Amino acid sequence: MSGLTCGFIGLGLIGGSIAKALKTADSSIKIIAYDINRETLALARADGIADVTVSCIDETFSSCGYIFLCAPVSCNDENLAAVKKVVSPSCILTDVGSVKTTTHKYVAAAGLSRQFIGGHPMAGSERIGYQNAKALLLQNAYYILTPSVETDTGKLHDFENLVRKMGAIPLVLSYEQHDFVTAGVSHLPHVIASCLVNLVKESDSEDGIMKLIAAGGFKDITRIASSSPVMWQQICLTNGDNISHLLSVYIDILTRTKNALDCRDADALYKLFDSARTYRESFINASSGPIKRIYDMTVDIADKPGALAFVVSLLAKGGISIKNIGIVHNREAAEGAMRIEFYEENAMIQAKNLLGKEGLIVK
Repeated sequence: MSGLTCGFIGLGLIGGSIAKALKTADSSIKIIAYDINRETLALARADGIADVTVSCIDETFSSCGYIFLCAPVSCNDENLAAVKKVVSPSCILTDVGSVKTTTHKYVAAAGLSRQFIGGHPMAGSERIGYQNAKALLLQNAYYILTPSVETDTGKLHDFENLVRKMGAIPLVLSYEQHDFVTAGVSHLPHVIASCLVNLVKESDSEDGIMKLIAAGGFKDITRIASSSPVMWQQICLTNGDNISHLLSVYIDILTRTKNALDCRDADALYKLFDSARTYRESFINASSGPIKRIYDMTVDIADKPGALAFVVSLLAKGGISIKNIGIVHNREAAEGAMRIEFYEENAMIQAKNLLGKEGLIVK
């Protein structure tokens, strides 16, 4: 893919991470970037990621083999109108949105379906913006592609190879199937997490005892409720039919569970938990299961100044990259513990060996 030029319209967390992944994999790839935030463009140039930055969508993008639409979905209509004036007939247009139906309709209305392949990297962070973008964000993440019915199979194959070059795993679905699947495994969980947080808020005592003692389990399953309310408002508005349908199914399951509780139906309650446990564990055991790709460990730390810095410093000196880090301080895990997540299994293994040699207890 030497000599390839990729254009980015919007260079936030996902667009920036894709650009960084491409540049890391092949420094000869030329990156052209447009973003309404001039500071973002300046930072991308300073990082050596953006070779060319522009203040508007103009003929500079006519040399692109790929153009990534990474602005909010609400901007697609306006951006596509500008892109249509300058895009090369051989260029592949793609996006990074988590709802595909709306974007495919925008593309069809613009008459660009023949050269459009929808894209959705199944990766992200609660942090936003180019400053938080990382090439490793896409490492081993599923990258869903939703071709139109007019997409050339050779172009689709080339895009799959480009996704692999980023370090991600391509998965081809129809845009209808994508929106139903993501409603179940991504969109509905955000709705449920937010509802659960609001349930505790409305049920808590005036002195906030529930909030005070909320432990690891509650925090883990509601972490995603901290995401952008504007973004999730828009996702619910654009994928509302699928979310509503699955929410109805979920309400039926909750109703059956409530009936089992009210009737003290021990067998039904056991089946509820056993079925969920068995299916959840099948994610981990599957060769391509999503849970298997989370590499984390817990390190017991002393409750004294410098303990946290000591661990982080050791990993930094060892050249080990950390994806996420947090403090666990409750009865569901070791008291005074640090949870560390890594991008790769090998990094986790190296970290365990390194910290173990220093006498730290790693789990």
